[in-house]
Amino acid sequence: MKMLVLGAGLQGCACAYDLLQNPAVSRVTLADLRPDGLPAFLADRGDWGGRLRTVRLDVTDPVAVQETMRGQTSVMSAIPYYYNGPMARAAVEARCHFADLGGNTEIVFEQKKLDPEASTAGVSVIPDCGLAPGMVNILAAEGIRRLDRADKVKVYVGGLPQQPEPPLNYQIVYSLEGALDYYTTPSWVLRGGKPVQVDALSELEAVDFPQPVGTLEAFHTGGGISTLPFAYQGQVDVMEYKTLRYPGHVAIMRPIRELGLLDNSPVEVKGKSVVPRDVFIAAVHPKLHKPRGKDLVALQVLVTGTRSGKPASVTFRLIDRYDAEHGISAMMRTTGYSLSITGQMQADGRVTLKGVHTPDEAIPFAAYVEELGRRGIRIEEL
Repeated sequence: MKMLVLGAGLQGCACAYDLLQNPAVSRVTLADLRPDGLPAFLADRGDWGGRLRTVRLDVTDPVAVQETMRGQTSVMSAIPYYYNGPMARAAVEARCHFADLGGNTEIVFEQKKLDPEASTAGVSVIPDCGLAPGMVNILAAEGIRRLDRADKVKVYVGGLPQQPEPPLNYQIVYSLEGALDYYTTPSWVLRGGKPVQVDALSELEAVDFPQPVGTLEAFHTGGGISTLPFAYQGQVDVMEYKTLRYPGHVAIMRPIRELGLLDNSPVEVKGKSVVPRDVFIAAVHPKLHKPRGKDLVALQVLVTGTRSGKPASVTFRLIDRYDAEHGISAMMRTTGYSLSITGQMQADGRVTLKGVHTPDEAIPFAAYVEELGRRGIRIEEL
């Protein structure tokens, strides 16, 4: 199997590392506009016996993209979400399986339109294959299947520092710009079985995890379950996704947003036009970027309804922590490894559906959870 990973950032490198653990993968090509400076967990093994290749690629160059994809078994995209549409189309044209980390519901609906071409080409295209969206969609769908009727689906996910520091008790575990998008984008939820949007950072609630994680706060953010509310409209009464943070986070971030400091519209400052969000990121990034900071990922998916005429529920929980031996964050493990698992399952035939399908539609639950477990990412059923 020859595998192509687009993007040599945190998630792309984690995906490439995981692919290289499988001896059935003969070649991993890691493509990026700037492919130099790989993290130690990849660079320390050199070219991994000739199995790892890095190439410079500008994904806005369609000819170069086609040339790089030609002959690959699966393509895994860990680049910004706004490239996923053209990358999916290019993969179908090159007759490669394709998976990405998602991040934008409208783009997933556009990718769905590729279904006839992907089916004809005999390839699988699966958007939204990270942690959230991705892992949580697969777990939520399984919880729904286990009940005769699911009335409520509540999904909670957070990437957190193991040792929180005030005032935000947060450290950057992926793109800060991406996190701010989620803090400012309305979230699609189901209410009364109908898709509606709710404000980000709203409907604060407490969620308890075992110590030492303890009680966290949860609030709406955009994009975490992507198209799931549309897939289950009319079937599930309530469905929602909330981000987890240590208590007190929203009390700081909501006023920051309301004061306009996260806006993308330029303002004039001393005769110069500046974007408030750019200034905020420039000021805050050095304080929240902690390369040696150890993180954790907390996840809970709760599905309630009825089974055999009686109230019933299904709960999945995960707490994953920084891999100190290899220097790989919990967010990279749960997101990058999830993308890798999807690409491998497409390549080896465990994903049987061809065409364009979301993870909850295409990924076999038991095999996926087993693969996570092999990597020490253990889904607990409560």
